[in-house]
Amino acid sequence: MNDLEKKGLWKFSCIPGIEESTFNKVLEKFYDLGIAGLTRENVQNSLDGKIPGNTSPVIVTIKTGKVKKEFIPGIDEIKDRILCLEGRNDYTKETIEHMQNKMNQEEVDYISFEDSNTKGLKGAKNGQSDSKEDTWSIYAYNKGVHSEEEDTTFEKFRGGSHGIGKIASNAASELHMMYFANCDEEGNKHLGGTVQLIEHKYQGKYYRSTGYFTDVEYINENITKFYPFENQFHEIFAKETRGLKIIIPFLREQFNDEKEIIKSICDSFFVAIVQEKLEVVINDNRINSKTIKNYISNKDYYTQDIVDMKNEFTPLYFNTYMTKKPIQIKIADCEAGYNFKLYFNYNEAIPKGRVAVIRTIGMKIEDKKVKGNVNKPFNAVLIPESIIEDAYLKSLENESHTELSFEHIKNQKLQRNAKRFINNISREISRIIEEEIKKNNPTDGLMDTKDILYVVENQFKQDLSKAAATVKLNKGSKELTIVKVEADIPKKEEPKVKDENKKKKKTLKKVKKREKNNEGNEENENSQEKQTRYNAHPDIVERLIIGNKEFVKFDFSDSVELKKVKVCDISLSVVDGMGMEYSNEFSMSNNYKSAVDKATGKQCKIENNVIKDIQIKKGIAQVELELKEQFNKALKFVYYVEV
Repeated sequence: MNDLEKKGLWKFSCIPGIEESTFNKVLEKFYDLGIAGLTRENVQNSLDGKIPGNTSPVIVTIKTGKVKKEFIPGIDEIKDRILCLEGRNDYTKETIEHMQNKMNQEEVDYISFEDSNTKGLKGAKNGQSDSKEDTWSIYAYNKGVHSEEEDTTFEKFRGGSHGIGKIASNAASELHMMYFANCDEEGNKHLGGTVQLIEHKYQGKYYRSTGYFTDVEYINENITKFYPFENQFHEIFAKETRGLKIIIPFLREQFNDEKEIIKSICDSFFVAIVQEKLEVVINDNRINSKTIKNYISNKDYYTQDIVDMKNEFTPLYFNTYMTKKPIQIKIADCEAGYNFKLYFNYNEAIPKGRVAVIRTIGMKIEDKKVKGNVNKPFNAVLIPESIIEDAYLKSLENESHTELSFEHIKNQKLQRNAKRFINNISREISRIIEEEIKKNNPTDGLMDTKDILYVVENQFKQDLSKAAATVKLNKGSKELTIVKVEADIPKKEEPKVKDENKKKKKTLKKVKKREKNNEGNEENENSQEKQTRYNAHPDIVERLIIGNKEFVKFDFSDSVELKKVKVCDISLSVVDGMGMEYSNEFSMSNNYKSAVDKATGKQCKIENNVIKDIQIKKGIAQVELELKEQFNKALKFVYYVEV
């Protein structure tokens, strides 16, 4: 044969010479996505394979275990190929060496994904084919494409593939190999597979990087045709019922984590499971609409304290989706509007605001950050209203189904539409956030701030950025988000009529040197020295109240100059809902029992409404305050740093 070796179980196409000496870059991308990327890709493929009209949920059975190397079909052929690989750069050499070290294990870890109530792949018995109906041929032998349904309505509801997700399974294997067992509607059972190496020289000939686990038929001098093997291999490769099964031997250690697999299923598919579109069995764990809450509310899987939910948001999303009635919202691009259901939860205990963007199949695409609202106390779930919106979301998914993006869209007009749409998601949800803030934080000048623990007025931040010049603390162009005070703090005025109090006032237009405190007081020499006073912008301040403790953190780490400052004093002023500042309305001594420097564990003095001598380490200053009973937790502050 001219282009293929007929003998053996693995087939590599011959080439004139080596042109590319690196591994497929997509391998590294899916490797970086870890177990979450692997499970999301394979479960999404199973949901895509749902039989149209079948109301039963797709069932995905995930198993992990060990298999003897001798039961892996064609393993000796792959070992021979790996021994022939030659790296041309450090990364490739390192990867090849790692593969060579792993391939001689006598017993290896594996993972398998088997689906039920799915179509499986068609046309395996026909072998390699150009027919769109032969989905086996497309899945087994083509890269960069995916099969499309004849029913365009059903196709639009699918998870959306860029044709490269199949390689996610290869990335999870130490040897970059995977197998897929198929049982079709007629009961035909076949086994295929792929391995991703680099272009290489083997027994005097040059070969492509991708190998196929397949048989081959010699048609004529120029034409060969792939045919899959009938599945008569070891039981871990068996697929007895209609559907598809992915088997990944030589599973990487970091992918072999049952707890993380369970979490990734809950993270990405909680809506599909609640809607009974999906059930997942992971070894002895069954996750369905009746049991998913047991996992999400289990502290062994997720933190259950809302104030600690800063990186993982699934418990918040689940609670929001299950307890809140959806709000109908419209999000537009440059040409049209799209309707969505927004499940929205406002809770002042939530530390980070995120939106779960969900496809109609019930798969989460991303934890979306709403511009300007990442630290607002809200949580939301966004789901398309109909097939039109879902198809549009599908077109915006990146190749790993983890983010809405516009960069991959080549058509400039469509790219502009996509960019506008993505920006408008933030704009529309920001509007809802602000409405909820106003509802919980009336701006009537009466200081009725209820339980809000955060500085949450967008207008206040905008006024601050316009009114206060940013101080450049280094000699370059980098600016730090603190402002030097230029004018006296406005004194509290006598109450005016409500209409006047509603007028927005610009705040914090101040720059002055701190006057000597208690001049003539010989016991307090440090307070007689002049200090520079800076207003700490809300973006660099984190404030948290738990029980009778308040924690305040100042992050000045962006400034090289400020890192050199070892000690600072902290003072504050009360701010109302309009951004108006009241410098003399709060007494630290009447509200705080003690102040502890978190860097040293030592108590700080509180004198003249100033917390003294807080250590700054690596740009961070932190203080723990013990509250007295009369402390009003609804108050909001602006902080001043004196150095």
